[in-house]
Amino acid sequence: MNGYGLYTLFSKEMWRFLKVSTQTLLAPIVTVLLYLLVFSSVLSGNIEIYDGVSYASFLIPGLIMMSITQNAFANSSSSLIQSKMMGNLVFMLLAPLSSLEFYIAFVGAAIMRGLFVGIGVWLASIFFVQLPVHSFAIILGFAVLGSAMLGATGIIVALWAEKWDHIAGFTNFVIIPASFLSGVFYSIYSLPSFWQQVSYFNPFFYIIDGFRYGFLGVSDANIMTSFLVTLSFFIIVSVVCLWLLEIGYKIRE
Repeated sequence: MNGYGLYTLFSKEMWRFLKVSTQTLLAPIVTVLLYLLVFSSVLSGNIEIYDGVSYASFLIPGLIMMSITQNAFANSSSSLIQSKMMGNLVFMLLAPLSSLEFYIAFVGAAIMRGLFVGIGVWLASIFFVQLPVHSFAIILGFAVLGSAMLGATGIIVALWAEKWDHIAGFTNFVIIPASFLSGVFYSIYSLPSFWQQVSYFNPFFYIIDGFRYGFLGVSDANIMTSFLVTLSFFIIVSVVCLWLLEIGYKIRE
């Protein structure tokens, strides 16, 4: 393990989004707060998903996890496609770094950006409602697993993509719809039976539902099922990502 090289690449990925924090951290936090302001103001007094839990308390964990996953994906995918398009990826490929070290650096930075945005949303949401904390370990576990899974997915999509339009298309037609249809704004038990069954095939549902359980202590799915599904998807995506990096898919010729 090339520890110094790994740390250098990880630091480079961290500074990449920290130097433009207004765009990469502040803007996502403001966007999520606008969702919270609109939905909680309009629906908070009219909807109660779980007994004794206000709609704002139900909504905030889902919004936090949605922002974590979307920003984790954006970080790794945008960094890699930018390096490909500008041609400076060759300097990373020439460095004595293994595929595993490359993966750890990119996914690690994606996790950090996701967590920074998530913490920012959590702190800002204090002005709306005081969230209970049922289990901090569960909150942190799902936050790290969810952001790692989307960070690895971002690498895969960036390896496949040949231009920015491909990244934007995947974000707009896969990541955002899957996030919105995962129970962020509603309980899946409020859906018709068919759409409830469809929701069970959406991995974002288990990430968000498990994360929400960490705050409220209640959820739509069994917490162990949510953890195992999230862990399984993370392992599958990571294996595919490492394999593509090892064979140099679309980056080594």
